[in-house]
Amino acid sequence: MKRSCESRNLGSSLTGLLILVACLVVSSESQGAAPPNIVYILADDQSYQDFGFMGNDKVLTPHIDALAEQSARFPNGYVPMSVCRPSLATFLTGLYPYQHGIHFNHPPPGLSEMRKMSADEYHQTRAVAEQLIRDVPTLPRILGRHGYVSFQAGKHWEGNFRNAGFTSGMTTARPADRLGSITGTREQINGEWVAHGNGDAGLEIGRVTMQPVSEFIVENRQRPFFLWYAPFLPHTPFDAPQEYRDRYAGRDIEPHMLPYYAEIARFDDTVGELLKVLDENGLRENTLIVFAADNGFRPHKTRKEAYNSRSKLSVHEDGLRTPILLSWPGMIRPSDYEQLVQTVDLMPTVLAAVGLEAEITPRMPGYNLLPAAKGLQDLPDRAAFGAIYPNDAEVLRDAPRHARAVWIRDGHFKLILPGPGPKPLDAALYNLREDPAEQKNLYGDAAYRQQQTQLIAQLKAWWPAILPNTSSE
Repeated sequence: MKRSCESRNLGSSLTGLLILVACLVVSSESQGAAPPNIVYILADDQSYQDFGFMGNDKVLTPHIDALAEQSARFPNGYVPMSVCRPSLATFLTGLYPYQHGIHFNHPPPGLSEMRKMSADEYHQTRAVAEQLIRDVPTLPRILGRHGYVSFQAGKHWEGNFRNAGFTSGMTTARPADRLGSITGTREQINGEWVAHGNGDAGLEIGRVTMQPVSEFIVENRQRPFFLWYAPFLPHTPFDAPQEYRDRYAGRDIEPHMLPYYAEIARFDDTVGELLKVLDENGLRENTLIVFAADNGFRPHKTRKEAYNSRSKLSVHEDGLRTPILLSWPGMIRPSDYEQLVQTVDLMPTVLAAVGLEAEITPRMPGYNLLPAAKGLQDLPDRAAFGAIYPNDAEVLRDAPRHARAVWIRDGHFKLILPGPGPKPLDAALYNLREDPAEQKNLYGDAAYRQQQTQLIAQLKAWWPAILPNTSSE
């Protein structure tokens, strides 16, 4: 009959000591034999406002809400840049865009000029920029050195999945068999087809099928794995089947929001499917799930499938802010953590969760959230930082010269300073507690001189280059 170490009659102190040591060894070996699986679930173009668990009673996100109920919830999370490629590269590396060098969606000479190229020239141009992700440590590469298998599904701007260190994946950096935007396969001016670069065949996950993800989980249920699930959802095109629009019947939804909300419901269903596969294979208890959005999106009121000027690619909350969820049953305490956190924090958090603290380098600026999420210590108050860059890069390996603005949020205040890049943004200071919609610019207001001066000093200390027009502040 199986007995616990605590219930045994030790008989003598020596015997008891030996048994205690044996129990500790068994416990240590047991823990070492089953490192947690890691699953990233990343929404694509979804505002922090548009989740049920964030207080939106119109949008339908029941599966994500259920995950949130079981998670450490960080509602004040931030991405460093409000567009997909730089943000996703930060999820992969734990570095700010000025560190990993991927501050753009499209490399020089920019998308318009690249569309004039032959297919071979186009792919060669993208391949030059893909070297950036090969030059830095990435989460799948680090985990792979320690026995993990990994799978890339969905958005992936860095060419073939192997460039980022995944052991398997869907993105090959070549035109997909299925032509069209939902596979990131685009037609050049000369009529040739190319991989647009945002994930090509990988973009079918969630929109067309969930089978590759399900198969990966089932095939690797006996070994530690890392799953990157970053579907092209709720991103445009808003082509969700009618059933998803019908779910909102009778709800007070503005017409321009309905296609976007339908796409969110569709995305939520895929999250439910993924979680079901984990449950059916008995994997939830030993899986750390990380949920966030790569950047925000809010529909334009009159331009179909366009985003408004204060969300994607902007310096405002609807572009930069994302809730972050950490779920690990029995290990993480479900609770709300209101302090500011950033997606650069996820790399040290995950590495600590799998026992690889030694892989956390001084270059990684993030903070390990795990002790706070376990209820072992309080989360400190920290500032969040970032920069806004154009969609196209002029040159590679010189991120600061492109910055349109740099920003900091510390406490309830958010400061934006113009950068040296093209079309610099205006300086601004907002009190987000009193003005969450960022409508009242307090920059230069004498009543807020102290906050402004302090934030400028913090921003200058963080940014690796000289900021223009701030020397007299």
